[in-house]
Amino acid sequence: MTDVNIKRVKSSDIEFKDRLVSIQRVTKVTKGGRTFSFSAIVIVGNEKGVVGYGLGKAKEVTSAIAKGIDDAKKNLVKVPILNGTLPHEQEGKYSGARVFIKPAAPGTGVIAGGAMRAVLESVGVTDVLAKSKGSSNPHSVVKATINALVQLRDPHTIAQLRGMDLDRVFNG
Repeated sequence: MTDVNIKRVKSSDIEFKDRLVSIQRVTKVTKGGRTFSFSAIVIVGNEKGVVGYGLGKAKEVTSAIAKGIDDAKKNLVKVPILNGTLPHEQEGKYSGARVFIKPAAPGTGVIAGGAMRAVLESVGVTDVLAKSKGSSNPHSVVKATINALVQLRDPHTIAQLRGMDLDRVFNG
């Protein structure tokens, strides 16, 4: 990730909804035979601007999902949302995955693919246009999407930093 100011959030008294992005069966071949285990990528969010992702690994699917939820609650970030959409366009990247997210007009919906859709819906964005380029690996796409969301800047904060009215920030 780039050197962006990440806004970490504590998961003490926030109600989260979890979404399962991907589950993989992993096989380990040993002298005694095959051993199966599972890895699960999970997204948690409160649909009000807080989202996190986690990876859980275990011998059973339910245990892997539970571990993924616990891990996701440790990696929460705060994202600025403006009227159900994003404040501005943003690109994010992680490893080979590149994502592009763009604000959309009300009523557009979430136009995004699998892993990106889970992240954007969990954070509470209702109208967005998104495109995933490069790698389609769910791990990388989730991390690239989180990277793009973390880089978003709130117009109120920018107006305060520049010492000007909010109208002037929007109208130039």
